Amino acid sequence: MPEPVLIAHNLTKTYGKLRAVDSLSISVNYGELVCLVGPDGAGKTSTLRLLCGLERSEVGRVKLFGQKVMKFSPELRRRIGYLSQNFSLYADLSVEENLEFFAGLYDVSDYSELTESLLEFTRLTPFRKRLADQLSGGMKQKLALACTLVHRPELLLLDEPTTGVDPVSRRDFWQILFRLLQEGKSMLLSTPYLDEAERASRVAFIYQGKILAFDTPEILKTRLKGRVLEIVTSDSRRVYQKCKEERSFLNVQLFGDRLHLVVPEGYEKKHLESLLSAEKIKLQSLAEISPSLENIFIHLLEARTGET
Repeated sequence: MPEPVLIAHNLTKTYGKLRAVDSLSISVNYGELVCLVGPDGAGKTSTLRLLCGLERSEVGRVKLFGQKVMKFSPELRRRIGYLSQNFSLYADLSVEENLEFFAGLYDVSDYSELTESLLEFTRLTPFRKRLADQLSGGMKQKLALACTLVHRPELLLLDEPTTGVDPVSRRDFWQILFRLLQEGKSMLLSTPYLDEAERASRVAFIYQGKILAFDTPEILKTRLKGRVLEIVTSDSRRVYQKCKEERSFLNVQLFGDRLHLVVPEGYEKKHLESLLSAEKIKLQSLAEISPSLENIFIHLLEARTGET
């Protein structure tokens, strides 16, 4: 098996008194999609900026394409595509003109055929003459990705590319990403959305600059000790408060009108039904479900912060 396309070991970055990245290690294999998942301020953007050379790590090392990185040379940068969280499109240029501009930045001379290919690939051909400022949020993100791909990078570093994008555009964007994976691209993508992380081959949970866990979604889900029961009720907040008072539950999580209870092995649903019946609480449904990455992340986060 070849060495990973990207290996980062013990990266550390501070801004004044803030340690944004704290002894972080991560890797991406060739043709793999890795998701870096965490809340705002967790260190996702700082990590990606370290990996593409926009920031310098005070400690640690990075290997790219099998070579230890001493500096990010122009040749190395051409092999990397970085899509920042606030990608700067030129509002007064059309879709087509933005692509041509970024092709020029990377000295891509044969951009005519490439531009046509990227427009078709991102389904932007009908909008090629439209000014970037007149695009929807989803189309702007697709154009930003097309501009990131214009120099044919092998490794993509994508910083929350679907944040603030409508559900249909998110789906279209992910379809494009999967086609890129089929072409052999490697990707490290940061996201606050745990449902997106379910699609990755490996997931790294990050919090306060540290990696809490890094593995496949399937293996990460085995780290939850116990079973997950899902309750649907119109009185979810009262049920939540009642369940939080019970010591028999390992974890209680509220998601709108749904509650997820992590219960020990051997716990029977009839005990919960009796508890809620005594409080005159009516359930719309009660079922055992498979753990989600959201369950795992909250479990790891509470274990780290000492919350119960």
